[in-house]
Amino acid sequence: MTDATPPSRKNNDDTALGRILRQAGDAAVLDTLARLSGADLTTLLLETMRVRARGLTPADVFRRHQSDRFVSPSAVPFARLRQVEDALLSAMPAEFEMVTLSPVAPLGTHSVLATVDQNKVVSTIRGSEVAADPTNALALEAALRRQRLSQDDPRSADCVRLGAIQRVVRAQSFGQASMSAHFTLLGLVSAGRDTGNLAFERQHAIEHLSLAADLVGAAGGQGTEIRLTMLEERFAPVVEGIEKALSGRSDVLVVKDPDRASGRGYYTGLCFKVFATVAHEWREVGDGGFVGWTQKLLGNRKERLLISGIGVERLIGE
Repeated sequence: MTDATPPSRKNNDDTALGRILRQAGDAAVLDTLARLSGADLTTLLLETMRVRARGLTPADVFRRHQSDRFVSPSAVPFARLRQVEDALLSAMPAEFEMVTLSPVAPLGTHSVLATVDQNKVVSTIRGSEVAADPTNALALEAALRRQRLSQDDPRSADCVRLGAIQRVVRAQSFGQASMSAHFTLLGLVSAGRDTGNLAFERQHAIEHLSLAADLVGAAGGQGTEIRLTMLEERFAPVVEGIEKALSGRSDVLVVKDPDRASGRGYYTGLCFKVFATVAHEWREVGDGGFVGWTQKLLGNRKERLLISGIGVERLIGE
């Protein structure tokens, strides 16, 4: 016998949500609100926020500024952040088009495309969410451009390379008071079409990882270690190609990391982490891998996408 209880009502009795629903007078209110059209729900929430804001005083706003980790300014000096951003931009090859992304993305950009829990993203009341990673929004733009290319030539293998430097917000608590809820990331995506024999994967993995090492050096990092995790055995030639291509660089060490736990289910085929010495300290500064986002967006299993990101503040010495 199936459970007819609506999913939104299950396991609420002993939770904070259950308490709130009881206070609202009817546990079914959540289901009622969820069934509203997007426009109607937005209208309701906008009016709710206007009523709440009307009850605030300047002292309330000031207290929130002092205590809320989402709104407090970063402790990183602006000049140092800008200096590293400029260094990274100066090292970007012409093949990557830098995009000025919006600070918000469509609702579900992070949880629908990837495997990020929606509670880790700051959702808005206008059907959008605050950017938590530039690669998600870049993937949407890359898919749009790949769609246009395919309209002219259904078998187009032209690659779309995009990049962005963006201030992002993560809603989860990192457990360290020194870690801000907002920080700056450099995101890169390469979107194209499968041409057989893992050619796309080999070419663009080498391109992204070579560029990661260049970016670390441009920002003042001392040496780069790239840790590769093969998620599918068929990607062995890609790993071999990366090792061969980067073996001649004295500033890069490539190692295999088969025991990596994070990223499984998020990445496909192959993923990697980038480490470097910054201000005499060994740090993780980057992450990336192959994802199936453009396949989902365009409904085409031939589409390929590689993403990578560099934490800009991670490249800033104390």
